[in-house]
Amino acid sequence: MDWEHLELNPRIINALKKACLKSAKEILSLSGPELQRIAHLSQSEVKRLQAAVAAAYRSSPPVTALQLARGECPSLEPRHRLSLACPVLDDLLRGGLPLRGITELAGESAAGKTQFGLQLCLSVQYPQDHGGLGSGAVYICTEDSFPIKRLRQLITQQSRLRPNLPQALIRSLRFSDNIYIEHTADLDALQTCVAQRVPVLLERGLARLVVVDSVAALFRTEFQADEAIERARHLLAFSAALHRLSHTHGAPVFCINQVSDVVDGPNPGRCDYGLVDSKVLPALGIAWANQVMARLMLRRQEGCLRSGGQTCAPRKLEVVFAPHLPRASCLCGVWEEGVRGIPHEDLNAQPQTPS
Repeated sequence: MDWEHLELNPRIINALKKACLKSAKEILSLSGPELQRIAHLSQSEVKRLQAAVAAAYRSSPPVTALQLARGECPSLEPRHRLSLACPVLDDLLRGGLPLRGITELAGESAAGKTQFGLQLCLSVQYPQDHGGLGSGAVYICTEDSFPIKRLRQLITQQSRLRPNLPQALIRSLRFSDNIYIEHTADLDALQTCVAQRVPVLLERGLARLVVVDSVAALFRTEFQADEAIERARHLLAFSAALHRLSHTHGAPVFCINQVSDVVDGPNPGRCDYGLVDSKVLPALGIAWANQVMARLMLRRQEGCLRSGGQTCAPRKLEVVFAPHLPRASCLCGVWEEGVRGIPHEDLNAQPQTPS
């Protein structure tokens, strides 16, 4: 590194040359006392040196909580999120999915998790002023075959799901041509897909959304109970690859997760993230939970919802944790046209019949 380009006292620059410190990595990897000892600098000089090197290599300035509260960071505002194509669901998530980071949706079988993934694959294709990103989606299947029949049904029902959009716009979108489906039968195929094929689609602008359905399937089947450390190592490598893709290309990553039963009895090591009354918890434990930015839970409820001659079981979508969201929930239903949240004013008018 050329120290002359930094705004440093010539004495500090000469000290660095005498100590044979040639790169920013060396400076940032050493502690303050170590730099004082090696370069014979004072404590204040070391602080100035570290600040100058960090500023030179910082790609963007830091964001404070006050700036977020004042709305001074437009890239983090709700209008720059991926809509779920439903005002109720978007209100719960303050605009939709963040463009950077991993959003997880966990739930039991038949809760409707895949329906959210399919709906996002269609929503991402709309222009930005209609809640989309103007691009396609990559859908990675790890356990079941891709539900192509359901996708076709959702495509034909887009005008019912989004009646406020211009019909000419909906007809102009070739939804099925912009969803890239990958089937991975083992962890090696999954890593190859994420490391080689998905980056090509993102770099070419063909996709701006990555859906993994489901993240737990391969990690639960390929490792035994006594291989927790090895599983965690592969899990961290996989999540790191997803984070790189998301942050590099501004592409939301939506991971569908399975759940595990909660075993009764004291277990101080279990991290339930506030789901103290739940009989199930998201799979893969704390190693995966620490990689997730936003965790959502979907639960099938008793009763029956009715809408336009259709009936379905109610679902409860809950925000478990997220840095930008409070703990909250809403009811929703899975209909022919897609997933729609139930407004509070309509909820009281719904007849509830036990299933």
